Amino acid sequence: MLKKRMIFTLLYSSGIFMLSRNFRLQKVGNLEWINKNYNFQNISFAIDELIVLDVSRDVRNANTFCENLKVLNGQCFIPLAAGGGIRKEEDAELLLNSGADKIVVNTILHENPSLVEKLVLRFGSQCIIASVDFKLIDNEFKAFIKNGTIEVKQNFDDYIIAIYNLGVGEIYLNSMEKDGTGQGYVLNILNSIDGKINLPIIIAGGAGNFSHLYEGILQARVDAVAT
Repeated sequence: MLKKRMIFTLLYSSGIFMLSRNFRLQKVGNLEWINKNYNFQNISFAIDELIVLDVSRDVRNANTFCENLKVLNGQCFIPLAAGGGIRKEEDAELLLNSGADKIVVNTILHENPSLVEKLVLRFGSQCIIASVDFKLIDNEFKAFIKNGTIEVKQNFDDYIIAIYNLGVGEIYLNSMEKDGTGQGYVLNILNSIDGKINLPIIIAGGAGNFSHLYEGILQARVDAVAT
């Protein structure tokens, strides 16, 4: 049986690392601040993976983001995944050449699924994490793209199955409502995938203490918890 994992997620926007609450961003500090306050050379022994997402709302500078990735990769002794703004194969290739072991895709899952299939074919399923931002609206789960600004009109369960059929390696389920609140995960989202797909599931959005992480890990359908 595969070991369940603890994942640490960093959000990056236009040169600054951010905190997010319900997808509203607050500046924290640059890479120097991250190095001073997190010291990944030490805490990487306590986590299994690092995910770094470029959530820039304005024009993205992929080269600057990748320079940050290279520095983080040099400090960590754990797998690193990166995403944000992937719209063509070259975008994914740039992230992988900058130290990422995996890439995270979100908007293109809906807008350009054929590109996702190309990425899977070129880099392998194990390299592709499908990120799904979701919230509960009128007692139904809805998926969102483009940093949570556009709702996917497709039925949530059908959307998850469509993503599964693209051949991705993992699904990262991120609650927009619990994001940054520290109130715990939305675990009933797992009912939407139970018995429908056979993929590792990362649950994210809402972890605020050890008990939240532990509760997530205990779920049979959860393969990793993110904070």
